[in-house]
Amino acid sequence: MSLPAIKIENLSKQYRIGEYTGYKTLRETVVNLAKAPFRRASDAQAFSGQRPEDRQTIWALKDVSFEVEPGEVVGIIGRNGAGKSTLLKVISKITEPTKGRIELRGRIGSLLEIGTGFHPELTGHENIYLYGAILGMDRWEVTRKFDEIVAFAELEKFIETPVKRYSSGMYMRLAFAVAAHLETEILLVDEVLAVGDAAFQKKCLGKMEGVSKEGRTVLFVSHHMAAIQQLCQRCLLLDKGDLRSDDVPDKVISEYISISYQIDDSSERKYHRSGTGEIRVGSVELLTEAGEPSKTYFMGQTLKLKISGSAKAGNMGFTLGVQFVTLTETPVLYLYNQHQEFIASDRKQFLIKILVPDLTLMPGVYLLHIWLGRSGIQEFDYVKSAASLEIFQSERAQITQPLNQQHGLVYADLLATQVM
Repeated sequence: MSLPAIKIENLSKQYRIGEYTGYKTLRETVVNLAKAPFRRASDAQAFSGQRPEDRQTIWALKDVSFEVEPGEVVGIIGRNGAGKSTLLKVISKITEPTKGRIELRGRIGSLLEIGTGFHPELTGHENIYLYGAILGMDRWEVTRKFDEIVAFAELEKFIETPVKRYSSGMYMRLAFAVAAHLETEILLVDEVLAVGDAAFQKKCLGKMEGVSKEGRTVLFVSHHMAAIQQLCQRCLLLDKGDLRSDDVPDKVISEYISISYQIDDSSERKYHRSGTGEIRVGSVELLTEAGEPSKTYFMGQTLKLKISGSAKAGNMGFTLGVQFVTLTETPVLYLYNQHQEFIASDRKQFLIKILVPDLTLMPGVYLLHIWLGRSGIQEFDYVKSAASLEIFQSERAQITQPLNQQHGLVYADLLATQVM
């Protein structure tokens, strides 16, 4: 049995808020000593009644442990501030861990902050060598890959032009092209698909897919769920510095969706819903045919939905739309009461029960968007990712081949006549 390429044991990283921990000059030391009495008095007044550890530190990572086998591609997801980038920086030795142990087997390369180190006055040609050196490439290695880098970036005509005259897209193409051609056994990648136009993102994804097929070990941080599903065999979910889940991508993404997209009137969640607010969704329940709450179903099962909410005035009429989409926001199914209007009661409340008698969707995770309004006239409430469910292949289907969303999004038995 081979040893893991990456082994993380109880890794933690603590930051001190507002404290500079780098080296200081003699002048800075003298100035700080002179300011110390005033700073202590100010701090005591500002933070009176608070414990020192509460006001001075934050744990970006807390006792994170996992292993990655050689050649494995592992995705890392989580909300902003979950600790994803900190994890990669600690593994790549950009910053030291507060505690814990890291074992790496193989040369490591990082695509963390693309373009850091470019000099605006130098040409693209010169910056390739400069950036390559920063990333740990020898000069002969850059020379050997130079033509390949330029071709990937599609900048042959502008390679002798100072990069200060490049557009942002040209700049990012060149930076990614250099970084992506590192020859390492372990590659750490942080949000390389978050920049550039759609064509550039597709090209980046294709390159990353090629890297994964070369047998290199990859840790891939991204908010691009489709890329995580396409590239990774495993996925880690970080939440407030804790490793919350470690499983196959579909299951981890489903858990991420469930903790990230919930109906909530608090300010941090308002951006997930839109509309005038005259009528609002309150809760969405998913039930089995027997009326039991569930987030997992088999193909062919019956799904029951209960949607409750409130209106600002009684007896208000509205229509309802329920959209099923994949994790990559591909629309699959739309339920809409075109020929019937729902009415909020005199008590300004409503409860709608929906029956979906035969789930013909392919196995996978789906999100439900809820819309309330009057078609073509007014939108009262539109809640994205109001609920999620996972569909599994039914044993009753008697299909030996495992089905998934790559076969399609809707399943139907074939009814045909053979003509001889």
